Amino acid sequence: MALNRTRTRTIAGVVGALLIAAPLAACSSEDEGSGSGGSSSSSAPEPVAVVEDVKGQTTQVTLDQGFVDAITGLGLTPAAVGGGELVDGALRFPISGGNVTVFTPGEVSPYVIGQLQHEGSGFTLTAGDTEVTIGNLNVDPGVSRVYGDVLLNGDPVVSSAYIFRLNGSTLMPLEADADAGTATLEGTEVYVSDVAAQLLNDTFGTDAVTDQLLVGIAKITVNTGAGS
Repeated sequence: MALNRTRTRTIAGVVGALLIAAPLAACSSEDEGSGSGGSSSSSAPEPVAVVEDVKGQTTQVTLDQGFVDAITGLGLTPAAVGGGELVDGALRFPISGGNVTVFTPGEVSPYVIGQLQHEGSGFTLTAGDTEVTIGNLNVDPGVSRVYGDVLLNGDPVVSSAYIFRLNGSTLMPLEADADAGTATLEGTEVYVSDVAAQLLNDTFGTDAVTDQLLVGIAKITVNTGAGS
């Protein structure tokens, strides 16, 4: 259809901007210090939780009603794909790997660092015969960003695109359950990124999606390996 060809050309025109605006989500190493490493390390804050190799559990985003109203008003239908789930107004993705370190708020900025991968799961937004799939999400709390791979009608468009920005000022204190062997971080606000807003607007022929659109509230639960 001509409409599909037009939308495909539009997506292609956005790819360059996405690639420029999507730096790799890599964890940066700590500064070595110059000469007085002993005293520097002894005064460094101790993390309240460290999970060097995350195995299992989920990232959940409880969708904001404003976001739901906005996308349905545009004629878009959301759905989960792969290992993802859309249940009771929340998108849930299984964590496939990563690492996370949490410090006491105020001692280190940012006080949550690491990466959480969600390979093999994602979500779609569909209008008519146009479907955008966003998957393989990578949460990088250190830079307050979420990256993902984008497909249009099943064809790859761009990998590691900057999809969401995170506002951690609303994050609640870490909740650890020693019996279950889990740790939970809840309360971070998730917003559409500026480049993702441009992508969606150009794909679906609208200007209603902005980087001020609150997607929802995140809840991340990881296995700590401490449970029975």
